[in-house]
Amino acid sequence: MSRRCDLTGKAVLSGNLVSHSNRKTKRRFLPNLCNVTLQSETLNRSVKLRISANALKSVDHRGGLDAFLKKAREEELSQVARELKRQIAKANAEAATAA
Repeated sequence: MSRRCDLTGKAVLSGNLVSHSNRKTKRRFLPNLCNVTLQSETLNRSVKLRISANALKSVDHRGGLDAFLKKAREEELSQVARELKRQIAKANAEAATAA
């Protein structure tokens, strides 16, 4: 399983660990990933995703998973999130034509 956020694409960064004597050794900065279950209002079901804590705050700020995916770009989403975005767009289109 990759250490990458499913929604924002935030991944592992590399840098230097600098000691008191200023010696530099390589280290990894890991994203703060959480396994969460988010509710989709459009699809009326829950979705399990592995997202960063920062992305979880963004989802709450934008008003839920559906609003976040509607505004997100395709290239930064994982394959699971892209499919979810397409399903939500399809459900919204069907609801608009039915109304």
